[in-house]
Amino acid sequence: MSEKPFIVACIPALNEESTIAKVVVRSLRYVSKVIVVDDGSTDMTGEIAENLGAEVIRHERNMGYGAALASLFRRAREIDLDVMVILDADGQHDPEDIPSLVEPVLSGEIDICIGSRFLAGSDENVPRERRMGIEAITRLAEVASYRGITDAQSGFRAYSRKALSFIMPTEQGMGASTEILIKAKEAGLKVKEIPIKIDYDVEQPSTLNPVSHGLDVALSTLKHLSIRRPLFFYGVPGFSALVIAAVFWVWTLQTFAVTREIITNVALIAIGATIVGLMLLTTAILLWVLVSLMRETAS
Repeated sequence: MSEKPFIVACIPALNEESTIAKVVVRSLRYVSKVIVVDDGSTDMTGEIAENLGAEVIRHERNMGYGAALASLFRRAREIDLDVMVILDADGQHDPEDIPSLVEPVLSGEIDICIGSRFLAGSDENVPRERRMGIEAITRLAEVASYRGITDAQSGFRAYSRKALSFIMPTEQGMGASTEILIKAKEAGLKVKEIPIKIDYDVEQPSTLNPVSHGLDVALSTLKHLSIRRPLFFYGVPGFSALVIAAVFWVWTLQTFAVTREIITNVALIAIGATIVGLMLLTTAILLWVLVSLMRETAS
């Protein structure tokens, strides 16, 4: 008889005393162990989870979603599990979906399975404003990670032991979700999405403004994109700036040849575009060389 796989549910939590018990108890039906990161809660979240049999990692202060994920990833590496499942503590994710999320990872088909809110009509309960924001962030994440992905911000995911060995989130905030996808793509990991159910009726009032949340994720994604694809992120705008500069230089020189006068505004645009273009191209080249050297060293 084959040994039962060691599956662990990992739950980042902040002030979720009203829902954490239900999430822990229901998750234990499908996993071998539950680990909760109490990310600086001021209520009984950690105590409730611990009394129900979960291992609790406590942050003395609120450090952010990404920091909670990092603690979970580190602990998962230490206990040498087969599959780590991340799900939210607020009850939006249905633990009944855990077997579906875990199955393709256990079979070796993929390294990361993402529960998507936007597959097979599973987005029926997603508020319109939230859907638009998630789709915008997902399109941005696609540039640096996986084409065709539908939910780059999903917090319901399953990771293989192999995936854990390659990935460690560094972003403190919500941008960690897309950072993980970018790093997974770089490591050549296989990713798949499956439809999941989301219950927005249980959602607690968010402490993070939706606009701030969106900006945090977008800026984080842009930062990682700029570092990993400098020739695209800096090189293309830099080249475009030099093309614009060339047009205005020609205009300036032609005008001077005919009138012996320099149109100040035109000349200033030519100079400014030249400086910006050279700075961007220099940055692109330096970052490209640095990233190439780091990749060679890592390999």
